Amino acid sequence: MTSRTLLRLAVAGAVAAGGFALASIPAEAAKPPKKDGSVRLLTINDFHGNLETPTGSSGRILDENGVFVQGTGGAASLATAVKQHWAPHKTSVVASGDLIGASPLISAAYHDEPTVQILGQIGLDVSGVGNHEYDEGIAELKRIQEGGCHPVDGCAPAPGGPWEGADFKYLAANVVDERGRYPIAPFTIKVVNGVKIGYIGLVTKTTPTIVTAEGIRGLTFQDEVEAGNRASKWLTKLGIKVQVALVHEGDAVAVASPDACPSKVGTAGEVIAKGLDAAVDVVVMGHSHQAYICETADPKGQRRVYTQGSSFGRVLTQIDFTVNPRTKDVDRASVAADNHVVATPAAYITNSGGTVNNGPYTGRLYAPDAAIAQLVADWKTAVAPVSNKQVGTITASIGRAPAASGEFPLGTLIADSQLAATKAEGGAQIAFMNPGGVRTDLSFTQSGTEGDGVVTYGEAFAVQPFNNLTQVITLTGAELKTVLEQQFAGGPNNQVAAGRILQPSSNFTYSYSTSAAWGSKVSDMKIDGVAVTDTQTIKVAVNNFLVGGGDAFAQLAGRTDKSLWSGPLDIDAFVAYLGANSPVAPPAPTHITVLP
Repeated sequence: MTSRTLLRLAVAGAVAAGGFALASIPAEAAKPPKKDGSVRLLTINDFHGNLETPTGSSGRILDENGVFVQGTGGAASLATAVKQHWAPHKTSVVASGDLIGASPLISAAYHDEPTVQILGQIGLDVSGVGNHEYDEGIAELKRIQEGGCHPVDGCAPAPGGPWEGADFKYLAANVVDERGRYPIAPFTIKVVNGVKIGYIGLVTKTTPTIVTAEGIRGLTFQDEVEAGNRASKWLTKLGIKVQVALVHEGDAVAVASPDACPSKVGTAGEVIAKGLDAAVDVVVMGHSHQAYICETADPKGQRRVYTQGSSFGRVLTQIDFTVNPRTKDVDRASVAADNHVVATPAAYITNSGGTVNNGPYTGRLYAPDAAIAQLVADWKTAVAPVSNKQVGTITASIGRAPAASGEFPLGTLIADSQLAATKAEGGAQIAFMNPGGVRTDLSFTQSGTEGDGVVTYGEAFAVQPFNNLTQVITLTGAELKTVLEQQFAGGPNNQVAAGRILQPSSNFTYSYSTSAAWGSKVSDMKIDGVAVTDTQTIKVAVNNFLVGGGDAFAQLAGRTDKSLWSGPLDIDAFVAYLGANSPVAPPAPTHITVLP
């Protein structure tokens, strides 16, 4: 199939031929009211280039009344939500990272320039960086920020000519280069309703384990609290008393409402929210794709609110506070937050799995903003010749809902596709897929007019959007067992791959024990039904993300010896497999057995 470079060439004519409508942020009244020290923040996170309303579980969320809503998110309805919750002269739109990267084809084909352009038009002022902002490296992130044509693919046929850069400012206070310099500014100062606000950007310090090594080469990701406190002190020296941290780290929690907070969290996001300098008034989080509104005590015992707004534009977070006109400090008691579910007019009530349609959603709906909707439609038309191409068929939806073992059907299907792509020339015997790289489900229901059960290139790309290389490495049986042990806590330095269960190809089976000590958890490994011995050598297909140290699988990292073989891109392997094996049925997630 085509690469991104060919994609841009294929659709350039279509974009050039189409007209683009421009949207604007809400217009302010000609005469501003008297400054009263009140401020409203409208915040988003983890948009991931979802210009269209996402389908499947990516477009479903639990609302304030405990109802599951299908048909939420996307740029056009998000733009309407921003306008409807905009308070004239006192509003700032901010974000906490992963606005781009792991994006659908409509944005990814143009290195996410469409998303950055549209978010700027919606009114975004400033964003902390996320780990996915580094997917294509720091030079590409700076190009997105500052402008200029892509060094390989050239200029995208975007409205207004060559790319001129983001209308908003990216921040990264805990990312430095080899010389200790900040490639991206650590903080910025904005004036809202007469109030000077200092924004600090922070990204998860685990970025080196979840981004390809090439993407973060030469960069150091410092502790979020230490770096954030350093930036806070700089702002304090500049006389900035109102400070907001935009943090791309959060808590993976289960809540009954996007406005709720679990009574106990104790994970990375809460640690940061509690540990940041007392001068930081509000913390806006991201990364874990959860929706919550929490509060904690800062190091001086003051109330501090911290929030997260789900992902993909499904939630717009509103944070209001007032500033004391005498002290210029935030009245912490005045800080109030609300997570608004961005339901589109097509939204309906469903169950948690999305399999039951219980009728139209009766909560607040956000009709798409006409100008943004037109702009999204034009980009969709541009990429349609490639996106709408049929690449295969499926007999039923193939999703990411895991079995008790952690295995899920789509993960096994992708691993099978990578094994098929690397078996003949690379000699691969088994394959593994990292679960975090599987970004959405394959839905049996048509997404456009292609027909139920038809898989288009755009749908396949949404599942596998990273353009990672398939690679083959050589492991002994003992080393393979260590890889699987590294899925669990324990071992040297208690290094664990974040609890992620590698998705196996269907010809590999094994068992793990939940109670056994680390080093003895994994047993009964078999390839094509034949037991694996400690001394045999095995050719294993994985992607270059895992070979680069991704997800903290230390046993897979750094395999750059002569035995390393590189094959096709993962998306190409996936598309080829669908084409060769259609109709494809969901694989049974029965290759991993869980023991007591």
